Amino acid sequence: MEVLHLNAESFKKLTAQSEKAVLVDFWATWCGPCQKLTPELEMLAAEHEDLIVGKVNVDDPGNVQLASSLGVNVIPALFFYRDGKLVKQLTGYRRKEDLAAALGL
Repeated sequence: MEVLHLNAESFKKLTAQSEKAVLVDFWATWCGPCQKLTPELEMLAAEHEDLIVGKVNVDDPGNVQLASSLGVNVIPALFFYRDGKLVKQLTGYRRKEDLAAALGL
């Protein structure tokens, strides 16, 4: 599955209503570890049909409030949801295999 680019509205809708697990990456274009993480997330999404992967750009003015409300102060910040509930938070770069293991995929 393709990685989705989310805004505050689509983030809230996806995480609350998805029947699949959802992994959301809070990132910025100027962040080196964020750029390095992107291909790992794309591979993870391609290998796990039961997982939706989304990205929220924290530099987008419409997403600043969302990131702040979730306490995002380090990027990349990964939020993992199941059944509409936040079950795990991770920060920093991780390889696809490490992500899958940390998330129990």
